[in-house]
Amino acid sequence: MPSEICPECNQYNVYRWCKPCNSKHFQNGFNNWTSGNDKIDKFIQDAQLNANYWLEVIEWIPYDRFKDVKQIGKGGFGTIHYAMWIDGRIKEWDIENQQLRRYGKIEVALKKFDNFVNFNDVLNEMAIHLKICAQYSSIEFYGITQDPETHSYMMVLQYAKDGNLREYLKINFNNINWNQKLLNLCCLSTRLMSIHELGIVHQDFHPGNILSSNFTFSSLIKISDFGLSKLMGMGTNPNNPEKKNIFGVLPYIAPEVLSGDEENTRAADVYSFGIIAFEIATGFPPYPDIPHDNDLALKICNGLRPKIPFHTPKLITRTIMRCWDARVSHRPTFKELNYELHKYWNYCNDKDSKIRIQIENSEEFSANQESTNTTTTTPLNYQTHPQAIYTSRLLNFSKLPKPKNEKNFERELEELTKSTSALSIVASKLYVPDF
Repeated sequence: MPSEICPECNQYNVYRWCKPCNSKHFQNGFNNWTSGNDKIDKFIQDAQLNANYWLEVIEWIPYDRFKDVKQIGKGGFGTIHYAMWIDGRIKEWDIENQQLRRYGKIEVALKKFDNFVNFNDVLNEMAIHLKICAQYSSIEFYGITQDPETHSYMMVLQYAKDGNLREYLKINFNNINWNQKLLNLCCLSTRLMSIHELGIVHQDFHPGNILSSNFTFSSLIKISDFGLSKLMGMGTNPNNPEKKNIFGVLPYIAPEVLSGDEENTRAADVYSFGIIAFEIATGFPPYPDIPHDNDLALKICNGLRPKIPFHTPKLITRTIMRCWDARVSHRPTFKELNYELHKYWNYCNDKDSKIRIQIENSEEFSANQESTNTTTTTPLNYQTHPQAIYTSRLLNFSKLPKPKNEKNFERELEELTKSTSALSIVASKLYVPDF
């Protein structure tokens, strides 16, 4: 952790950021700007006064400081715009010139909220995003601006030039080896473990909310979109008629949430991770060729899951199946997943390890398929049903049954567990990279 003596107050500070001095400078400038909204102003001011280092600093950014603004995406609750921020984020206080020093021009993403989104929900998303950002688990949050035409508030975020995971897999899947797949899964489990340790449940975890500026470097993979996230223990009002409303992307929503048996919990995020792990392993999104409707929700509650190819490494198949087990208490935590996946990655290059043998068999099968059957449909060419919807939306389903596993699920999982139990790794030898 870099540290140095502050040249203003001669006190040691971490991250080369002196909290007392910077708080004073920010406070002295409070009268020089306003968002026009007291709640937004207070949110920004509190963040600046309490920032322990630069990553926790956000600011009010006038819209005219952005150039080349253009819409690049649309989600369930707003639109995403590309822009060039001509100033760039705050770096430090320039003592000589008595002003903030900045990094300079950078590309950013502007998240614009639809008019129907409740303002308090917008503030909640901003607060949760800032909290997670400080742990390096989310896309960086630079500040807040306002569209001068619609007066909609916008979050100013880090621009992820590689886009989201779904787009990346569709274009690059055939060039991703198992070492990279495992690294990506390790990174994602680390991110979600950190989020859960903060007492936050994501509630809308799917590949469209996994972004990166460069997916070949797993450490750059970040989580985004905390519009549906909540702090654990907040609960909901039992008298609220909207209590059972479900938002999200159907294939990634846990069956107990779909059926109304339980609200979103940490275990529901683990279910979503299992579906994402299937997607990373195979290249295919879940259920691309059928409508994402009440019938699919019914089948998911009755145990339907995406079909894992037989040549997938058995250890990975077991991990995925454990995540999407209908028995909520049988799912692993992200702490357990993190350890397990790092263990597999650490030994995937050991030629004598079980995971390495399974990976070699999987890669040999895939190579043979490509060389002997040029007409085989690849993940690059899959067709998506027009009613297969992979953006978050309000889901209104009729009464769904209590979740259960398919008939042979538990027996298959037990057999997988027995067949893979020979993998024994001494924990003290385990190298866990810092994501």
